[in-house]
Amino acid sequence: MPTPICIIVENLPVPLDRRVWKEATALRDAGYQVSIVCPKGKTAFTAPHEVLDGIEIYRHRTWEASTVYGYFLEYSWALFAELLLTLRIFARTRFRILQACNPPDTIFLIALLLKPFGVRFIFDQHDLGPELFEAKFGTRKGLLHKISCLAERYSFRTASTCIATNESFKEIAVTRGGKDPGEVFVVRNCPDLATFRRPQFPVVNKFGKSFVVTYVGFMGSQDGLDLLLQSIEHIVKVEKREDTHFVLVGGGTVIADLQAIIDRNNLHEYVTLTGQVSHEQVAAHLSNADLGVAPDPKNPMNDQSTMIKIFEYMAFGLPVVLFDLKEGRRLAGPAALYAVPNDPIDFAKQITTLLDSPELRKELGENGRKRIEEKLNWAVEKVSLIQAYETALHTPRSKDCLEANA
Repeated sequence: MPTPICIIVENLPVPLDRRVWKEATALRDAGYQVSIVCPKGKTAFTAPHEVLDGIEIYRHRTWEASTVYGYFLEYSWALFAELLLTLRIFARTRFRILQACNPPDTIFLIALLLKPFGVRFIFDQHDLGPELFEAKFGTRKGLLHKISCLAERYSFRTASTCIATNESFKEIAVTRGGKDPGEVFVVRNCPDLATFRRPQFPVVNKFGKSFVVTYVGFMGSQDGLDLLLQSIEHIVKVEKREDTHFVLVGGGTVIADLQAIIDRNNLHEYVTLTGQVSHEQVAAHLSNADLGVAPDPKNPMNDQSTMIKIFEYMAFGLPVVLFDLKEGRRLAGPAALYAVPNDPIDFAKQITTLLDSPELRKELGENGRKRIEEKLNWAVEKVSLIQAYETALHTPRSKDCLEANA
């Protein structure tokens, strides 16, 4: 009989959250019975319950906050909704493992309620909670920041096994979280080359320009889109370059602010905001691009985070421009040019360097694609995911209890 498990994710609906969907399908293929709790989408994935490819998905209502106390209310409501749906699933399946995909780091509270029933807890750390708080609100002070630190600490203590998105996150799980290195598994959010590829019949759209520079990803206050727009303004108005269009693909909380900047600086001829699009449309935009950009500024969170968009750019053979971040350089290596951290003028310089050199674009693009094909792909990473689950199932309960009460 398949072993039942439950995954909770709050950031995005599934299957729009590609990392969670890849994890779910890999676990299904490994013989697990998978249920997922997640938020509803705005325009798609709005059904409260559906079964996709043998995976049950339960969705709850939510909203996007933009202030400290707005996030407190958002997360409190989401936790309550997740609890109700999780108990509903447990009553029917008696799942053995609960996997929590942060942020936020509050789902350990549900795991504690289910621990007496033999449910093991896997903490899948997508972001560093305290660092994310600092990046969003510019402070390491206040009650809510202290709560975020405590929530991370107890998420680690409650978990029998942890999943980290890169080596920096694993180091934090061991040093800050007190986890045994043998119980922390690195599962990078690499592309699945079987499904994430160029469209069979791509439609070329250069927006009337010679080149297209593409950004793909969520657009929040911590993602550096304001710096990217400063770089674009420099390219257009200072360097007098009118041969390039910039396509910013994705949804997020700052789109209205970005559009206001574009309008105020008369950049609408050079910049397109697509809003949230499907996975297939992301592939179409990447197929049109000449290079990809990752303007995430250097801060304690971004310096240790792996940006999904960089994987995606390299999977499509695109050269990349990013600020010089520790994990960014570790990931992209010889597939990118690196700008002085948080300097939009130098970022613009690296973009124009690539635009002016087809040979360099080709070299960096080939380097990135090679890295993806050889090691940075989902076929490799999902092995660690399965090992994390096997370890969680075979961890003695007495050790779980000791960690939770430490």
